[in-house]
Amino acid sequence: MPELHLLTPPPWHDYSLLATGEGMKLERFGAYTLIRPETQAIWPSNLPASAWQQADARFAKPRGGDESPGTWLQHRPLPEQWQLHYDNLAFWVRPTPFRHTGVFPEHSAHWPWLRQQIATRPTPNCLVLFGYTGLSSLYALSCGARVTHVDASKPALRWAQDNQQLAGLTERPIRWLVDDVGKFVAREIRRGTHYDLILLDPPVFGRGPKGEIWRLHEQLPSLVAQCAQLLSDRPLGLLLNAYATNMSALTLYNVLVSALSGRSGATSAGELALVEAQTARLLPAALYACWSPSSHPHEL
Repeated sequence: MPELHLLTPPPWHDYSLLATGEGMKLERFGAYTLIRPETQAIWPSNLPASAWQQADARFAKPRGGDESPGTWLQHRPLPEQWQLHYDNLAFWVRPTPFRHTGVFPEHSAHWPWLRQQIATRPTPNCLVLFGYTGLSSLYALSCGARVTHVDASKPALRWAQDNQQLAGLTERPIRWLVDDVGKFVAREIRRGTHYDLILLDPPVFGRGPKGEIWRLHEQLPSLVAQCAQLLSDRPLGLLLNAYATNMSALTLYNVLVSALSGRSGATSAGELALVEAQTARLLPAALYACWSPSSHPHEL
């Protein structure tokens, strides 16, 4: 019977979750503190209102729902972008009209495992699907992998390339592709291409560069099954993240086990969480499932 696990990121010098509660989260990104909506944080805040009021900027929810752009209410001027660092990686933070900053700190909970897998052989081939601003792609690149990064958004890919330049990784082997993930994977299967390591971070809903529709609940099983076909004869792993609040980590586990039936190895699943600085309270951030060809699951 599967066990669900809870993963938290290693401590960051440049990032901290300062407080949560009442539908909000207060975060420090380098020298600036931001307040963003957080639907999971339905509990009372442990910080007084005065502490929240000292934040540098607050994201105001759009009237048209999450698909509409919102506004950052600045209490002191924010730069258009500023640098953050993690380990040997450098990247840009940019407050966007859709509340995101280009950084998902919870992803770093996977990075020690990623480094460990890549270190087992010289220059393994790594495929990153729905790669967004490229932090996991660049971390894999910095660890010695050869990376193929696929995302449907041209602005996100340009942001990822800016991060590559900032991190000093422009001489490392990476392919940047603006493409519909489903179409790309199907082409790679026809070409007979294989990858040692595959990372997926799909949204609940998305559009490809030519208007292709992506719906997580409908298309995830077939996409993961196709990704299993892309794994090499000596694979290092397949890692899946998801942000669907109406989906269980067991769902991801079952999808991954079904796709990889017949392959030996270990599959684990659970939640990614951020640790609130003062209280150590955990904020749920994402779901994940991970398959590794070794007998040791991701957590060990």
